[in-house]
Amino acid sequence: MVHTGNVTEFIFLGLSYNPVIQRVCFVLFLFLYLGIVLGNSLIVVTVNFSKSLGSPMYFLLSHFSFVEICYSSTTSPKLIADLLAERKSISLEGCLTQVFFIHFFGGIEMFLLTVMAYDRYLAICKPLHYMSIMNPWICGLLVGMAWLGGFLHSTAQILLIFNLPFCDSNVIDHYFCDVLPLLELACTGTFFIGLRIVANGGSLTVVSFIILLSSYSVILFHLRGHSKEGRLKALSTCASHITVVVLFFGPCVFIYLRPNTTCSLDKMVAIFYTVITPLLNPVIYSLRNAEVKNAMRKLWVRMVKQGEK
Repeated sequence: MVHTGNVTEFIFLGLSYNPVIQRVCFVLFLFLYLGIVLGNSLIVVTVNFSKSLGSPMYFLLSHFSFVEICYSSTTSPKLIADLLAERKSISLEGCLTQVFFIHFFGGIEMFLLTVMAYDRYLAICKPLHYMSIMNPWICGLLVGMAWLGGFLHSTAQILLIFNLPFCDSNVIDHYFCDVLPLLELACTGTFFIGLRIVANGGSLTVVSFIILLSSYSVILFHLRGHSKEGRLKALSTCASHITVVVLFFGPCVFIYLRPNTTCSLDKMVAIFYTVITPLLNPVIYSLRNAEVKNAMRKLWVRMVKQGEK
């Protein structure tokens, strides 16, 4: 049972009070969200319908793109709808649900990026054993563990705030619900809860980031013995992963290392990791990967031919 006090809903202040700016933002974020859904869906469809993209790397990429759609969909549709609404409200249950799924899908992404780094390590440093280690059963198991890890992380976060009483202010100076803004509204001491929340999310972020940095450091060290052509090919593949890792973990590390940032700054950082990063990921992976571009081209040609019949 949630101990709510007198509060049964929350009010978002959103991104701006100016009606003109809100309408401009509505159009902008609507197109950005459509770009996220279409771009990541294109990668999912291309990987699943192209025989040339049957390697474990693309299997993991398709799952990552699917989770990106889910992750952005926890906040973007509500943000877009609220930009045209006079009263930007959300029920207490809806707020807690949003918190759960933000950390659920965010946790899955974090674990998937770690698995993708492990996949690149095996492909480059253990090429003779790569396909035997990263067989379909192991790939499915690793993806399943990523989903389980995201669920456990999100459950731990939501349990820390589930019984908090909210009995005074219900105004959130943000555009979605998250644990840190909710702690500020609770009418009880939250210092130790805040420490546990930061420890949970922060330790997961830092440990995952260290594992990723270590993996790519080993890969770069191993590439010293390869030919120039081999190094360039491997680095081209890794560059996409490293770019996505930096875009994803940068804002996360910023949030958890500086939990007392101003709300305006928090909102700008949040826009980056809930909208901009999911939009850039399909661009990074498709434009830097010749195999993905060729597969997309062939899939498009096949669809056009089928449409003409």
